[in-house]
Amino acid sequence: MKIVTKRLVLRDLRKSDASSIVEYAGNLNVTRHLLVVPHPYSIKDAKKFITASMKSAKVKKRKGYSLGITLKGTDKVIGVISLSDVDLFQGTGTIGYCLAEEHWRKGYMTEALTAMIDFAFKKLSLRRLDVCAFTENEASNALIRKFGFTHEGTMRKNVRCKATKKVHDEHIYGLLKEEWQRKKP
Repeated sequence: MKIVTKRLVLRDLRKSDASSIVEYAGNLNVTRHLLVVPHPYSIKDAKKFITASMKSAKVKKRKGYSLGITLKGTDKVIGVISLSDVDLFQGTGTIGYCLAEEHWRKGYMTEALTAMIDFAFKKLSLRRLDVCAFTENEASNALIRKFGFTHEGTMRKNVRCKATKKVHDEHIYGLLKEEWQRKKP
């Protein structure tokens, strides 16, 4: 699968992406905000993630999409955006994302997130998306609110970050299709 935006290409992951993923996921500034990514992050970790993503991509009715984010004109993965827990009957899914630190604050994640939300609501006809963020991750929480997601609660001491082993409170957000149609940035 491939989604092309103004500056990016979002595409299914390939085995050849492993070293690029290790490069950014090996940065604790990136992984300290992620639930399931260990630190240090090894080539073995990347290969396992890519294999699972490739297996998921082969399923006829996909329940998950982990797409590598690349800059147009390059093929190097600089991040991943995912749509997981897709339930076509319920019309729901969960968004997740990460980006190499050197690409923060350049609007890339806004562009990738816009494309993924459009895909979820237009192509998959989902009615609701969820996203979670550690309460102290100010940048991610701000991005989520910018997209019109509604804060639906805070789960106290809800998750343990695999990279840091620290327990975090987590904000839970939801976005309905009709809200996206009104709010789309």
